[in-house]
Amino acid sequence: MQVVCLDLEGVLIPEIWIEFAQKTGINELLATTRDIPDYDQLMHQRLSLLDQHGLRLDDIQAVIGEMSPLPGAREFLDSLRQNYQVIILSDTFYDFAAPFMAQLAWPTLFCHRLEVAGNGKVVNYLLRQPDPKRASVKALKQLNFIVFAAGDSYNDTTMLEEAHAGFLFRAPENVISEFPQYPHTTEYGTLREQFDAAAVSPDARLGGREGSNNK
Repeated sequence: MQVVCLDLEGVLIPEIWIEFAQKTGINELLATTRDIPDYDQLMHQRLSLLDQHGLRLDDIQAVIGEMSPLPGAREFLDSLRQNYQVIILSDTFYDFAAPFMAQLAWPTLFCHRLEVAGNGKVVNYLLRQPDPKRASVKALKQLNFIVFAAGDSYNDTTMLEEAHAGFLFRAPENVISEFPQYPHTTEYGTLREQFDAAAVSPDARLGGREGSNNK
């Protein structure tokens, strides 16, 4: 059985923090995992800015409520699920994701949670596990699944490395240049073709790259 693992923000939905930054006018919140590889550094920067500006979880959720998936994302996902098991592996939070999951017909999502005080202040973030995208792909491989993955940011590259085949989708130039080993596309149709080609490759039929299950 073949499983496709997709990043969420930048692949299926817009970047939530960028949209929130634009709504609030806080330019420092424009930074994402496309810019800062260290996720812990990035999140502490975000939490500090929320605290500094007196912003709460419901302020972010209000912006999310006005957002929609990227054009073509729902159709791409629906088509993909006809032939593959699909899991969304994201560094977003369940506290953010529900409106998007409803619009995408409730795909399986593995992500994180926020720690929120009674007054709605976001006080911390709770990772599901360290390096969760790589760990998820590795676990699927240990269950004898063939895994293909696609993402756009630094925090996706470990799952691309762990997968039997990995692809960059609408990634910025800095990520593309640093990880030239991963094919890159900006179109859902091409990404689907890349998955389909990987699915019929000798590596996929034989269970993946030699030694890939020993990473």
